[in-house]
Amino acid sequence: MTDADVHRTDSEEPPVELEHVTIENDDAPNECAIFPRHASGSVLTTTWITAHGEGFVDLEAMR
Repeated sequence: MTDADVHRTDSEEPPVELEHVTIENDDAPNECAIFPRHASGSVLTTTWITAHGEGFVDLEAMR
């Protein structure tokens, strides 16, 4: 991430605030669902992403 990614001009849209939940599965790996924090129910059905298994990496290792 660069300073350009963090600092925005007044004409840019504000960043989207994200929320997440961990879905614990008995018969499969746990999942993390990520979605817009203030989205309506109809938006939530199409605006989300899940991650599981090797989709997670150590933050320090990626810096």
